Amino acid sequence: MRRHAVLWSMILLAAVMLVPFVIVALNAVKTPAEYSTGGPLDLPSGISLEGIIAFWERVDFGEKLWNSVVISGSVAVLAVVVSVFNAYALGIGRVRGRLWILVVFLIANTLPQEALVYPLYFLANEVGLYDTKLAVIIIFTVIQAAFGTYLLTSTLGGFPRELLEAARIDGANKWQTLVRIVVPISRPTLGVLFVFFFIWTWNEFFLPLVLLISNENQTVPVALGVLQGQRMMDATMTSASALLGVIPAIVFFLIFQRALTRGITAGAVK
Repeated sequence: MRRHAVLWSMILLAAVMLVPFVIVALNAVKTPAEYSTGGPLDLPSGISLEGIIAFWERVDFGEKLWNSVVISGSVAVLAVVVSVFNAYALGIGRVRGRLWILVVFLIANTLPQEALVYPLYFLANEVGLYDTKLAVIIIFTVIQAAFGTYLLTSTLGGFPRELLEAARIDGANKWQTLVRIVVPISRPTLGVLFVFFFIWTWNEFFLPLVLLISNENQTVPVALGVLQGQRMMDATMTSASALLGVIPAIVFFLIFQRALTRGITAGAVK
């Protein structure tokens, strides 16, 4: 009985959370006349792509989508790789002063982006990377890797020593142990980090807004914010922008949900 109550509660919660998305989707396929006549809660008489097409053409959404995919995908891959290297040294290598190093990584995760924006802007400008996607990729790789290192270090700290000893006896060096033993066993956790890093970077707004001022380098959240700030969109176009902005992240999550589920399940079993 209790299980059914929990199940129905989760279904109800999911339905409540989906209501805003459904409203946005309905308004995105309305015409401006339908919206002004029936309001945001009225059902559309048909499917109109007028607002979606107008928004796509106005911001060159294909270009912004590609920028976000390149930045988020690069950060997700590089941050996972850097996290693995750092955590392998701290969690398994047991380098001297590992506790204080972890404290530094923990503090780095608590720093607000507002405190980092001017130093990052100054450094990017000094090295000639200001207003480039590479600058944003490097910065967010470091930021995400700080969290990934802190998380993976605690995970690898409990790695079975018997496997490491067996690999050492078989003649495997540290690099071979990392690539052939540690990474395959930790793959579910790395998959979870990859998904989180991608979505977190995709949703970033403040630092890309400061560091990417050219229209051709802007990401999807920045393009949405700039266009809405200029008050150049009606209600249907605003709904279309919100819908197009969230759909790629949802699609990515659905594609990699199996990796996320495996990671969570592996952590629970462990």
